[in-house]
This record gives sequence, structure tokens and C-alpha cells, in this order.
Amino acid sequence: MVKFVSYDGKYPNLCSGKLVLSVDGVIFNFPDYCLSSGGGINPNYEGAYDGEWSIIDWPEGFPENAKNEATTVVNGNIQHGCCGGCI
Repeated sequence: MVKFVSYDGKYPNLCSGKLVLSVDGVIFNFPDYCLSSGGGINPNYEGAYDGEWSIIDWPEGFPENAKNEATTVVNGNIQHGCCGGCI
């Protein structure tokens, strides 16, 4: 079972925080910049749109069978956002 512990990313760079999850009571500290937004730049180039998070960098030893649940937990606990800076 995956549980959300903490995340300290803040607007406008929501993707650059420190993510901590727990799997069956074991704490996992994720690497910096482990999230990628499913958002992007609006077609008219006036701002960005939000999208669901993907976890793109996993801590060593994170259980493979918990990765889908971890992504669901992240999306349920971290505000979606995209500043457009990396696009």
C-alpha cells in the first residue's frame, strides 16, 4: 500500500519539489525533479495548461508492483500544474 508522506514543490515550479512516499511502511525519498507534468503550452502561447503527473525518476529499491499506485497517489495529492519552463 502506497501512502503520500510529503511534497514541497510550490507554484510555479511544482515539478521541482522533494517527494516522499511510503510503501508498506517503508519510506522512499525520491530524487530531485522526479515529476513531469502532462501539461504544456497553450496553442496561442498565452500561458500553460495543467496535466497529470508522471514519475520519471524512481528511488533505488522502489517496488515495481507499486509504481502504478504511486502515480495515482501523487496525482491525488499534488496540485497539477505546468509553468512551461521545460517545454
